[in-house]
Amino acid sequence: MKKLFSLTVSMCCVITGFVFITTCSTNQKKLTPREGYIHVNGGKIWYKIVGEGNKTPLLLLHGGPAIPSYYLNPIGELSKDRPIIFYDQLGCGRSDRVTDTTLMSIDHFVEELKQVHDSLGLKDFYLYGHSWGTMLGTDFYLKYPAGIKAMILASPALSMTRWMQDADTLIKTLPDSVQNAIHVNEENKTYDAPSYQQAVQIFYEHFVARKLPWSADIDSSISQAGMNVYQYMNGPSEFTVTGQLKNYDRTNRLSEIKVPVLFIAGEYDEALPSTVQYYQSLLPGAKFTEIANAGHLTMQDNPEENNKVIKDFLDSLGKK
Repeated sequence: MKKLFSLTVSMCCVITGFVFITTCSTNQKKLTPREGYIHVNGGKIWYKIVGEGNKTPLLLLHGGPAIPSYYLNPIGELSKDRPIIFYDQLGCGRSDRVTDTTLMSIDHFVEELKQVHDSLGLKDFYLYGHSWGTMLGTDFYLKYPAGIKAMILASPALSMTRWMQDADTLIKTLPDSVQNAIHVNEENKTYDAPSYQQAVQIFYEHFVARKLPWSADIDSSISQAGMNVYQYMNGPSEFTVTGQLKNYDRTNRLSEIKVPVLFIAGEYDEALPSTVQYYQSLLPGAKFTEIANAGHLTMQDNPEENNKVIKDFLDSLGKK
């Protein structure tokens, strides 16, 4: 967001506590806590595994694009039961930055995720996606479903047409002065104007992260965001989508998902709960939970309830 959001290996080496994984593995071994880098097309990406529980691992896909995984840290509490895998996608956070726009596509990030999957030797796992991560997770499942035992689609963006319609609905609830600043600057494409940035901040504090002051996790995600990737793929803000994702829509393919799915939305989420329930209706058997007193970052605004909802869902799957 502009300024705001604006192993089985054939060869590895340990350097200052980091593991560089250079090849793919075969059968999944027990995932042990560690931090390192994986070489992918376009550079190297950072990953971290926390937890030594024996239950099925949970792989996390952060939002953005290119808003790194710091803000997902509260989900790490679930590592008492199972390994939790964090990683920063190429172009942001602790991973290499990129300028090549051919690397800024859904297809690239799907293949990058496949390289993460193969390098860690994942066999059976649960897939959690948040915001843009639900786009990535859905497209990954549609191409590489093997081994995914269930999915959690949190604050999903599965139809950008609906996303922008919902944003318009939310903007209309803000003070007239804020609405005017948004409309005037968008018409003039003056996205750097102080009045626009102030309006963006107000929108975000209402519908993205409501608990103030924002946490160190959110600050780190903002300061280490890959804004060139975000702007190229999304646009200048959460509610102005002008980039490569503008026409994204997978609503007509959700029925192809054949594993248990949990949809999550915050009570005040920019991904409107009513829209998320619509997505749920397109996937027979899927579950939906609304997190109280939370915006888009449910894991930051209400981490206790968010984690309980995820844990209860995964526990309901038994040993799947």
